[in-house]
Amino acid sequence: MMEKNKKTNEKKINKELYIQLGIIAVLSLLIMFNAGKIYGNKGGDISTGIKVVSASGIIPTGTPAIYGEELGIKYDYVSPDNPQLADTTITLLGNIDRSENLDGDNLKRYIDILYNLENGISCEYCCGARAIIFENGQPACGCAHSYAMRGLAKYLIKYHEDEYTDEEILSEVGKWKVLFFPGIHEQKVKVLEANGIDPKDYINLASNKYRGIEQGQTSSAGGMVGGC
Repeated sequence: MMEKNKKTNEKKINKELYIQLGIIAVLSLLIMFNAGKIYGNKGGDISTGIKVVSASGIIPTGTPAIYGEELGIKYDYVSPDNPQLADTTITLLGNIDRSENLDGDNLKRYIDILYNLENGISCEYCCGARAIIFENGQPACGCAHSYAMRGLAKYLIKYHEDEYTDEEILSEVGKWKVLFFPGIHEQKVKVLEANGIDPKDYINLASNKYRGIEQGQTSSAGGMVGGC
């Protein structure tokens, strides 16, 4: 019983830490945004990216249910319109991967989702790894996007294990992958539709289930968001 209470307290402390980090991140982003409005108007448009308009509607928007407010993040924070905001959000999620460790049933579930379920999920537009983790759960890709996807999966498994199914966690990770690589996923939508596959299912769109189906297509709707 004491051991169970200890683990519960550790989870509570870690969760509160991430909530605090999320609040700090949001405040920092608001400061940067307001500074940009003040100083950017003197020299014209300060945007360095091209706005991605999702003709297919597959670019996630708004605040993620359950964990969005806890971590102080929104899907809209990852956009080529604001590279600094995107990098800050990606780093916040990536730091969860760096600080959290899973074991036992949680580790098994983590591997099942990211490596085995529908063949897992990769960051193939940055590297050629089979998945973002190896079959033992260790990181298989060192890019910032992979850290972020692993971090989100760990957070949902550890703090919301009963609120998400394995498929829902993979789908949620897939949404962020679409935000990281919006242009190529817009092209992938067209290929999936041409093959009678539902592209609004983020497992179909972003996991390894149909990896490479879009090869040979030319992307014209914005490239990678955030550094690899």
